[in-house]
Amino acid sequence: MIRVGVKPKLLRWARKRADMDADILVRRFPKYREWETGEVRPTFKQLKRFAKTVHAPIGFFFLSEPPVEPAPIPDFRTSGGSLPKRLSLNLLHTVYMCQQRQAWYRDFARAEGMNKLPFVGSAKLTTEIETVAADIRNTLNFDLEERRMLPTWSEALRRFVKITDELGVLVMVSGVVGNNTHRRLNPDEFRGFALADDLAPLIFINGQDYKSAQMFTLAHELAHIWLGQSALSDSDPRLIPSHKTESWCNKVAAELLVPLETLREEYRKNGDLSRELDRLARRFKVSTLVILRRVHDIGKLSKKQFSKAYEAELRKSRAVKKSSSSYPTEVTRVGERFARALIASTLEGSTSFTESFRMLGFWKTQTFNELARRLGVGP
Repeated sequence: MIRVGVKPKLLRWARKRADMDADILVRRFPKYREWETGEVRPTFKQLKRFAKTVHAPIGFFFLSEPPVEPAPIPDFRTSGGSLPKRLSLNLLHTVYMCQQRQAWYRDFARAEGMNKLPFVGSAKLTTEIETVAADIRNTLNFDLEERRMLPTWSEALRRFVKITDELGVLVMVSGVVGNNTHRRLNPDEFRGFALADDLAPLIFINGQDYKSAQMFTLAHELAHIWLGQSALSDSDPRLIPSHKTESWCNKVAAELLVPLETLREEYRKNGDLSRELDRLARRFKVSTLVILRRVHDIGKLSKKQFSKAYEAELRKSRAVKKSSSSYPTEVTRVGERFARALIASTLEGSTSFTESFRMLGFWKTQTFNELARRLGVGP
């Protein structure tokens, strides 16, 4: 029986990288603790199983030192005022997957002779916030009155995603890595990210977050697309990020969803704050946290009052279950524009079924055919 001289520190690195407890691994590999101490070496077959379990390429275990895996896009998230030390494996894999999908769609768009999207990179950090917010709102043709008429946050988000997708931006909303429901994405780690490109801009939204919060994330990532800059964000409306770009995008998102001029007209300063927050949140179809930020912005709450009210609303939001998605999961996770293009290309023979299934995240022909019929692409 051939055993592999893998360095214990590489095993520890892989375990921590996958955010797995040693006790869990011992259930699958009884000698795992001895592997980490170097007392026992795994067989090559065991090492292959271990690599699959911790989602690591087996070649990593033959390196002399653990590899450094920097964020593949600019990381503007904040955690206690500083950047997180590393991306989780689930987040890292999600970014890589979206980059692969974007690369495929970019080639598809070129082959189809599609024009570059003029709004990508059309703004600068020196551009007035109100001007950019108005431009995004007008380009999307998604005004406040239309949002007012929608019955729920889920419907508002669904509409927001649809018109953004129709504009030419690939929008993907998922709470798991690919289609793996055992690998959930943590909204405390990130809320979304943007991959800027003038042919294939892409926005990913963490579907584990609240629907009302996802509205703000989509608006925030659209601001990144208007800047023409890729970024990983947490888009917290409470904070004024130290990074100039994140601060600018937060302000654009807030103005896009809740224009200050409109809020000044509609805010009832003598009403009960909690009821007023709920009323305005329903009116603008955003979270009460965003409304609180904007009420503070118009000078109706002091910094101390804002902080206290924000913590109270945050606790209340966490106690409320997330509303379930009302639209097809397969379409939501990869986006309608991307799914339609990929399925059409596959049926025409330009893309292999193997590649198509890999990017769609499933391997059943029946699921593919059902999705094709749902999108009106299949025979």
